[in-house]
Amino acid sequence: MPTQYLTEANMRLTLAFLLGLTASLGFAAEKPNIVVIVSDDQGYNDLGVLGDHIITPNLDRLAREGVRLTNYYVAWPACTPSRGAWLTGRYPQRNGIYDMIRNEAPDYGYKYPPDQYAVTWERIGGMDTREVLLPRMLEEAGYYSGIFGKWDLGMHRRFLPLQRGWNEFYGFVNTGIDYYTHERYGVPSMYRDNEPTTEDKGTYCTDLFRREAVRFINENKDRPFFLYLPFNAPHGASNLDPVIRTGGAQAPEEWRKMYPELHAREGAQEGTRYGEPAKVANKALRQANYLGAVTAMDAAIGEVLELLDKYKLAHNTIVVFFSDNGGSGGADNAPLRGGKGQVFEGGIRVCCLARYPGRIPANSVSDEFVTSMELLPTLLNLADVKPPEGVILDGFDVMPVLAEGKPSPRKDMFWKRQGHEAARVDNWKWIRNPSGTFLFDLSKDIGEKTNLIDKMPEKAAEMEARFAAWLKTMDEAEPRGPFKDF
Repeated sequence: MPTQYLTEANMRLTLAFLLGLTASLGFAAEKPNIVVIVSDDQGYNDLGVLGDHIITPNLDRLAREGVRLTNYYVAWPACTPSRGAWLTGRYPQRNGIYDMIRNEAPDYGYKYPPDQYAVTWERIGGMDTREVLLPRMLEEAGYYSGIFGKWDLGMHRRFLPLQRGWNEFYGFVNTGIDYYTHERYGVPSMYRDNEPTTEDKGTYCTDLFRREAVRFINENKDRPFFLYLPFNAPHGASNLDPVIRTGGAQAPEEWRKMYPELHAREGAQEGTRYGEPAKVANKALRQANYLGAVTAMDAAIGEVLELLDKYKLAHNTIVVFFSDNGGSGGADNAPLRGGKGQVFEGGIRVCCLARYPGRIPANSVSDEFVTSMELLPTLLNLADVKPPEGVILDGFDVMPVLAEGKPSPRKDMFWKRQGHEAARVDNWKWIRNPSGTFLFDLSKDIGEKTNLIDKMPEKAAEMEARFAAWLKTMDEAEPRGPFKDF
């Protein structure tokens, strides 16, 4: 037999042996890194690619290098349940966090003394510890996970990120803070891992979350990682001072100056707060703060993207960006109706971008009906991880939609925020809230301007029945705290 043949045969045998050894040792194909970036109360229209009213070059880059989703929904119109839903892949009514974990008294100017605050709902509430979150599922695939920014799923130790699967946490635990003091209405809120910290008090928090994300990538670039970067920008500042509170978000002057027409007019004016005369922010200051906060966040995102390029990780990293709910304050939700807190489109349909080079076509736009609950099963499939046995997920792997342009399997979605209820089935949208009942055809009326409730009572009844059937399923699900009686 020719020597060359023996050599080639030996090479094939050697290769087969090495492949078999690799499989036997549990090594798999290179797993993608995962970066999920969430903004807070950003408007549906607030991306530079959609208009020149806002400066977001790095988010625009994500849109050019990936896909922009125009028909992307979150599971609740405000922060806490929205975050819990995507991290579990389950409806808020199924995972138990279907309302906010926050105190209401500060809205009326009340500052809690420490002993009283310690027993308030904001301090003691949290996501049911039986719920399994994404980083815990990724552990079996060898992922190292870090979260830097807004947590909002409980402050007691058993609820904090390190007990839910993350390896590192630096950020705040409430629904909102002052961007500089890191306090929520005077209560310190920043943590490192499991311990409260005031080490960085006085530093703009967007810069802190950027710093931690950059450090995390530097230290973990040689292993699969999951970076969760939930900014608080451009959420309003949680400060009792009337000028700060009415000023919405907070942005350093260097970022407000990027909007010179607003910056030149910003300031305080006479008004009322907490029922008393007070100096309050004028409209120009509110708008400059909002836009500046988004642009500062965009710059931080740019550093993350540049670092992925530097280490040649971009090709093997999926990056997803979306807002936790509809915009508020200085946000632009056009052409949608309503905003944060509402189940009109402006409260639940949000801006979303996804980039995965070689898989998701660059500079693409998807109008397919998808939701944030698709994210967890998608990331698990990419990491070759199965969800825990017996856990019901309410989403699906969306990669065929994003990568191959296939139709979305999503046909319906339901929302309930106390007395605000909604159902979307195909392109029909049904809403019931304290002001009335509505029916819209989103294929012709994305702005929800024409209420068809009187013209199409049978369709409205069908939609109401679909909502009632969903709600019954949620009520019959295995009970989860903290709201259910069990």
